[in-house]
Amino acid sequence: MKVNQSQLWLVSDDITLSNHWDEANDVTLFTGDCRDLLAEIPPASAQLIVTSPPYNIGKTYERRVALSDYLRREEQVIDLSIDRLRPGGSICWQIGNHVDDGEVFPLDILLYPFFAKRGLRLRNRIIWHFEHGLHCSQRFSGRHETILWFTKSDRHGGFVFNLDPVRVPQKYPGKKHFKGPKKGLPSANPLGKNPGDVWIIPNVKHNHPEKTMHPCQFPIELVERLVVALTNKNDLVVDPYMGVGSALVAALMNGRRAAGADISAEYVGVARQRIADTAAGTIKFRPRSRPVYVPSADSLLTRKPW
Repeated sequence: MKVNQSQLWLVSDDITLSNHWDEANDVTLFTGDCRDLLAEIPPASAQLIVTSPPYNIGKTYERRVALSDYLRREEQVIDLSIDRLRPGGSICWQIGNHVDDGEVFPLDILLYPFFAKRGLRLRNRIIWHFEHGLHCSQRFSGRHETILWFTKSDRHGGFVFNLDPVRVPQKYPGKKHFKGPKKGLPSANPLGKNPGDVWIIPNVKHNHPEKTMHPCQFPIELVERLVVALTNKNDLVVDPYMGVGSALVAALMNGRRAAGADISAEYVGVARQRIADTAAGTIKFRPRSRPVYVPSADSLLTRKPW
């Protein structure tokens, strides 16, 4: 395979970025087919591969093809991704639906066999719920997508899972045991509760602080939970379909290394600027701790009854 000459940029005093893979890179931003980037990365290098591929619905960043051709290409990308994964690593494939002539094809179901036949174990099928999206007139409007979380290890505990850093506030933080030897003692974990497998996180629309020109942008908040839970400091996070680099930003914000690819040079340019903003501490993002909705003082939800 012919590889163009690498370019190396100093993003900050301690963050380096290149357009081709090197073990010494803090960040790799590859312009081109993700299969070429994955071929550059040595096997068993990545702790987490997390991505949201095109859904083959004709968006500006993709060319719509026959569903069979789309699935064939995705199988190639998935196989390359699995080969680059460490034995205790994770793959998270965030995906929605392919829609053809009004019929819905759930891509997570269609892609699942490609992971299973390689021996990966499905740990969670996470539902990402959001309130805004396309308004349908001939079916119920779609308000969720899925994240398939697979591990390469077939042993319980043979993979990284850091629950405590991603716990969310308890619904009843003062709840206590009402009987037994722990009667009267707190029954809730003081660090918070497990976030579960249904995540309510706003998608990136026009008024979102992270919005760029990308029409289907990955929210940092969503991928950051996966990065923090499934990797450790200095681990490598790879996003084969990085778009404008949200997964790479989430990795860099949390002390991980990152690599990603996109066929659009314009999107890669935006990702490079967002990486620079992250290194400078000026990146705009929605914090994981921010509530989805806080009623105003005169809201019907906060008014006192008559």
